[in-house]
Formats: sequence, C-alpha cells, structure tokens
Amino acid sequence: EVRRRNLIPRFTDAKHATPMGTEYDCGDYGAALEAALAAARYDHLRAEQAARRAAGGPVALGIGVSCYVEVTAGPMPGGEVATLEVHPDGSATVLTGSSPHGQGHATSFAMLASELTGIPLERIEVKWGDTDLVPRGDGTMGSRSLQLGGSAVLRATEAVVEAARVAAAGLFEAAPGDVVLDAAAGVFHVAGVPALTRTWAEVAAAAGGLREEREFKSESTTFPFGAHVAVVEVDTETGQVRLRQMVTCDDAGRLLNPDLVEGQRHGGIAQGVGQALFEEVRFDEDGNPQTSNFADYGFPSAAELPSFDLVSLETPTPYNPLGAKGIGESGAIGATPAVQSAVCDALAHLGIRHVDIPCTAERVWQAIQAARTNA
Repeated sequence: EVRRRNLIPRFTDAKHATPMGTEYDCGDYGAALEAALAAARYDHLRAEQAARRAAGGPVALGIGVSCYVEVTAGPMPGGEVATLEVHPDGSATVLTGSSPHGQGHATSFAMLASELTGIPLERIEVKWGDTDLVPRGDGTMGSRSLQLGGSAVLRATEAVVEAARVAAAGLFEAAPGDVVLDAAAGVFHVAGVPALTRTWAEVAAAAGGLREEREFKSESTTFPFGAHVAVVEVDTETGQVRLRQMVTCDDAGRLLNPDLVEGQRHGGIAQGVGQALFEEVRFDEDGNPQTSNFADYGFPSAAELPSFDLVSLETPTPYNPLGAKGIGESGAIGATPAVQSAVCDALAHLGIRHVDIPCTAERVWQAIQAARTNA
C-alpha cells in the first residue's frame, strides 16, 4: 500500500520531471506492480503465510516485493553509427559500431534490415569490431545497443531503400516517387503495376551496389521500470533458503524480439538472485581472499532456480524510432531486493528485521539464534 501511494501515476504522453531535475520519458509504474501481484496471486500467498505461522511449522514462507526505475542508454545521451550495404547478388551487410558479447545484436539488427527491405534474414550478415570496416562506434554498455545501434540500422536501411527506389526508377523509366518497394516480397514495382518487378539483386547491380551510413543520436536517456515479487521458503531449523517462485514485470518499451528479451530477463533475474542468496567475496582477518575460485564462491545454477514467471508490459519511448528501452540490467536490479525482502519477511514473526546479503543458510541461522536468545 505504501508503494501504491508513492508511485508516480501513469505518464505515457508527456515526460515526468522529478524534484532532482531528471526527466523520465514514460511509465506506468502502478500497472507493473499490479500485474506482478496478480500473476503471483499475492493475496493467496499472504493467506498461505498466515496459515503456516498459525500452524507453527519449521518452514516459513516469505514474500518480497520490489519496484524499480532504471536508466538506460546513459548516463549521458550518446549516439551510434551503422551502415547497410546491398550487394549486386541481392545479399546485404550491416556494419555496426555496437559490439555484442552474446546479447543477440546480429539477430536484432538483421531483423530490422530484413523487415524494411524484404531481403531474407539468412542473406543479411552483421559485422562489428573490425576498425577497417567500422571506423567508429561507442560500443556496448548501459543497455543502449538496440535503442541507439538499432535505430542507426533503421535509419541506414531507410536511406538504402530510398536510394534503391531511385535506382529502380531508372530501370522502369519512371519517376522515383512512383516506385514502390513490396517489402513482403522483396521486390520493386511501379505503383499500380505490380506484375512488372525488379529484385534487390537487379537494382543493386544496376546501381553498382547500394551503401548508406547513418548516425543516430538520442535526445535523452530512457527509463525502463518494473516490479518483482519473490517467494521463498526458509527452514528455521537449518537456515536454508529456497526460492519457490519469482514473478517479474519488466518494461523495456516496444519489443523487437521477445525471445531475446526473455533471455535477457532470465539471465538478469538469475544474477540478481545470486547476489541475494549466494554470491560474496570473503576475506579473512588478514585480508586474504577466501573465495578465490568457483569451488568457494557460490553462484546459482539451474538446480537452485525455479522457472521464472515473466509478465509483459510495453510503454514505447518517444526518444528513438523503435520505441525501445534497455532490458539488459532490469532483472538484476529488481530481483535482489525482492529476494532479500522475502527472506526478511519469512522471519519477521520471529522479530528479525534484517539479514545481510547474501542470505546464506549460515547467516539466516545465526539471525534466528540471535532472535531467540534476545527473546
């Protein structure tokens, strides 16, 4: 209820200026919270928790809720460069200054070029990281790549389409304004004469190849947001914590590829859970690291994680032509406080208000023993 009172009301048609001077692009924070609570069946969880406490069993149930707003494509507005080349054989190459490391840029950028041109996805190659081909670019950071790099690809592709219409007009002996690209079929024709067509290969060959470079600069940063609900079971006899359920509603503006977004969310949530329950760099009294390898440093595997429940919400940003916001860090931002809050909530009836992260079995058990001693 405190969150409901304090969340900024829905604003999707105009920016919201905070007292600190930051301008949020668009948001519907209350909708994210309500969607996450509904998917988690929050009222049922509270009823189950009350029943468990009344029964006095050793396994306590805890529910944690977090709401967040994050900044992406920042902290300062920036830009990105992209080039699209269509070769005489009808294939295409996208050159981008945004260098990926597993996020799926090649898929997203090729999808953009394919959708606008009709060139099959398998005939579009995305290249990056070679300064002979791409002399400039700001790279990958701050969940910015689709917003800036993708928008640059969009602009370069639109420019190539216009150049191709001019080239096709010469083949048709028509005015460029009368030439139409049928992107579904990947062919050009004169308006009203769909039977006579020219392929991308024919147009590109006649033009000696088509190449356009564009830079996209955002007018401001974007602000994704979300709400996470974590449900944990805590064995009060051993301190062991089990994450039973994780429900998240993470806004990323308009989604280009939902599968890639789902992967980003799953990875981020797992990282956030790891910080809350497992991951810690520890030192002894002399400052020697005690977690110097992965045998000592705990992190979650699939065995420690449930299947996450992902609730969708899209509030397209006006700051780029794709309407996209970042998603790479959202899961890690919302999951950690939700899980820690769930652990504390599970122990609240014992008089425990706080447990430091990571909430390991040892730490939870010590907190329980201290509470019982104090009682």
